[in-house]
Amino acid sequence: MPRLKFPAPPIPPAFQPKPKRPGTGNGKVKPADQAAEAGIHVVDWIDERTSLSGGLRWLMFRKVPRGTNWFYTLGSATLFAFLSQAVTGVFLAMFYDPSATHAYESVRYITNEAFLGQFVRGMHRWGSTVMVILVFLHMARTFFFGAYKYPRELNWVIGVVLLILTMTMAFTGYLLPFDQRSYWATIVGVNINGTGPLIGPYLSDFLRAGPEFGALTLSRFYSIHMLLVPGLIAALIGAHLYLVAKLGTTAPPWIEAEEDPAAELHKAEV
Repeated sequence: MPRLKFPAPPIPPAFQPKPKRPGTGNGKVKPADQAAEAGIHVVDWIDERTSLSGGLRWLMFRKVPRGTNWFYTLGSATLFAFLSQAVTGVFLAMFYDPSATHAYESVRYITNEAFLGQFVRGMHRWGSTVMVILVFLHMARTFFFGAYKYPRELNWVIGVVLLILTMTMAFTGYLLPFDQRSYWATIVGVNINGTGPLIGPYLSDFLRAGPEFGALTLSRFYSIHMLLVPGLIAALIGAHLYLVAKLGTTAPPWIEAEEDPAAELHKAEV
């Protein structure tokens, strides 16, 4: 079955470059103008070889339904929280040592001695709580606005998986300071997972990296927290955004859909 190809939407007039007035500058070119022209040439050179502008226009310049309000920004806020977690997590990983003997000491060094370490760790710690709250609020908005219905069921499923992965990130990251509170709290959490039906015991053994809670458990949690789950989240966010751009957003439930004028004329003739 042939696929329909839709042209990229045109650039809005507000974003199009304005023509220069005749005689502007009296023939003198300022350094700022030269820098701007050089930047434009670089962007044009890249776009000519990659055609990224069409995809960006298709993704960014979209029609939004009537009645769109601040509730629709919860998804973007969640994305910003994830990016903040990724950036701060990379900086923390530069100093963190995922070993049972040095993990606590590395966290203490980050907090007390590293330049801006306490600030970055605080952003990462409280940012995880903010991200969990935003994910739940975003899911609640989607549910109460009925945005999970046809044809957006797949996007809803991806959102549920992202919620589970976010909780997994919060759970695996709690052990990394490796102090008394995180150690015993993680043991309780792993034992609770072990009570699940069928896969519960296998899940506990996977998280512990064996039958007992030991040094390998910290490495297992660190690899899940730093490598496995962030990669899955990034891939699913890409699919989530693609479906949002492709299917559009739904209007609030209190906004009535506008009827097609042709349909109204057909009713009047009948």
